[in-house]
Amino acid sequence: MSAKIRSADDVIVLTGKDCGKIGKVIRVVTCGAKKKVVVSGVNVNKKHTKPKAGSSGGILNKELAIDISNVAILDPKYKAPTKVGFKVIDGKKVRFAKVSGEVID
Repeated sequence: MSAKIRSADDVIVLTGKDCGKIGKVIRVVTCGAKKKVVVSGVNVNKKHTKPKAGSSGGILNKELAIDISNVAILDPKYKAPTKVGFKVIDGKKVRFAKVSGEVID
């Protein structure tokens, strides 16, 4: 099955504390029925680390996963949130933006 949201897609956050932020999908996490995405610059937490052999300690910023239902793909033409559809072009299944009809892949 083809995924509607994939790595390296530009997405906008629809709900939550980071509502309205735009970022690139770093990775898609699928474990069972739950699907989440990690988006650059969204849902950032601070992680305190102790110094260990070969690395210094400090405070690191880390992006955490958010639910896939809280993000929408940006339309390549209008830069607005859009739903994703599938169609076959030249025998190849591609994704397209339903707002403008532009091919995403």
